Amino acid sequence: MQINTAVAAQTPRPFYRTLYFQVIVAIILGALIGHFWPSVGESLKPLGDGFIKLVKMIIAPVIFLTIVTGLAGMTSLRGVGSVAAKAFGYFFVFSTLALVVGLIVANVVQPGAGMNVDPATLDASAVQGYSEKAHETTITGFMLGIIPDTMVSAFVDGNILQVLFIAILFGIGVILIGEKARPVVDLFETISRVVFRIVDILMKAAPIGAFGAFAFTIGKYGIGSIVNLAALVGTFYLTSALFIIVVLGTVCALNGFSIFRLISYLKAEILLVLGTSSSESALPALMEKMERAGCARPVVGLVVPTGYSFNLDGTNIYMTLAALFIAQATNIDLSLGDQITLLAVAMLSSKGAAGVTGAGFITLAATLSVVPTVPVAGMAIILGVDRFMSECRSITNFIGNAVATVVVSRWEKALDRSKFDAAMRGAALPEGALPTGGLHAPAGLQLGETSAD
Repeated sequence: MQINTAVAAQTPRPFYRTLYFQVIVAIILGALIGHFWPSVGESLKPLGDGFIKLVKMIIAPVIFLTIVTGLAGMTSLRGVGSVAAKAFGYFFVFSTLALVVGLIVANVVQPGAGMNVDPATLDASAVQGYSEKAHETTITGFMLGIIPDTMVSAFVDGNILQVLFIAILFGIGVILIGEKARPVVDLFETISRVVFRIVDILMKAAPIGAFGAFAFTIGKYGIGSIVNLAALVGTFYLTSALFIIVVLGTVCALNGFSIFRLISYLKAEILLVLGTSSSESALPALMEKMERAGCARPVVGLVVPTGYSFNLDGTNIYMTLAALFIAQATNIDLSLGDQITLLAVAMLSSKGAAGVTGAGFITLAATLSVVPTVPVAGMAIILGVDRFMSECRSITNFIGNAVATVVVSRWEKALDRSKFDAAMRGAALPEGALPTGGLHAPAGLQLGETSAD
């Protein structure tokens, strides 16, 4: 209650100083420059790339510190297994549902029908690079890739799953040692405060990154390139919006909160994802804001990073929708059996796709290479507009992981409803102001307990 009182007493920040407003302005300016001065827009690409590199630089320590200090507050390994089981159960159900939704919409709307593209005329070299990367993405390779060569290499390479693996092992070791590990945990808690302060500093550069990335996208690809494939782009955006509002909205309603209030709470981060076309650009901010909203740190630390590899609703909708679009455009008739095979392969190939630009395209190539009925070369048809669908994929993935974090926290009775309700009403802590214990689960709240549920 002290936190809420303090928040209420604070003077509201002028709208022009909020990250939300600054990113909106940056995106608009970037779009204008990219449209009217395309060459200038393309030259601004380093601004977007630089910002994404800055954020990726801090992701590994954020994940490691959040998980280790979160698990340190748990008294047994039972809580770790419970969170992991519920999270992966959620991921499997909704990732599969997203694939099915994309398949159904593609069959009903048939956005590629009537294009009559001859597969022999397609330029396979245009997508050769994606195909080569796709062939490297095997299930065995993915599983072995979770294990880093050394504990340090996981941080050097910035591989989310490898860092997650090391962090969980370290956290389990802390739990097993018990009170003797307290000095290490105290040190990590102090470091985590410094790291999250760095995140706050880096987020101030978000408008610059969004400006450069969006100017490049519009300058290089042009808004006019959407017109030729408007049916696919429009169908994908509409399907993703319906998935968020109807499917995820229903999940939110069943768990006692509104999808629209959650989106409003995360609007600055969503705009950042839109501007940079990368959900990773907002990963540290998402973890911090989920904790501020009352989700216990152990849940945030486990659900968000794993969700970025295993809970990709937007990517899954895109994969089945795009695959059937290519088949329709090239007049390839897919039987029910072919579509079921496509769905099964996509369920496997979609796991482990990173939330970065182009990952969905690579994963689609991996899926089509296993299902020879649809030519991989057909991806050349949608290559020109893939960048415009990348933003929608990233935003849908981002919102899906935010919902998963709240839902799993509630299932674990590790959601501080007073803080969460305050955040949903817009009374969340302002950026850069963390209260005592603000980076931890609610005081006195451990997994399996609840303060106001």
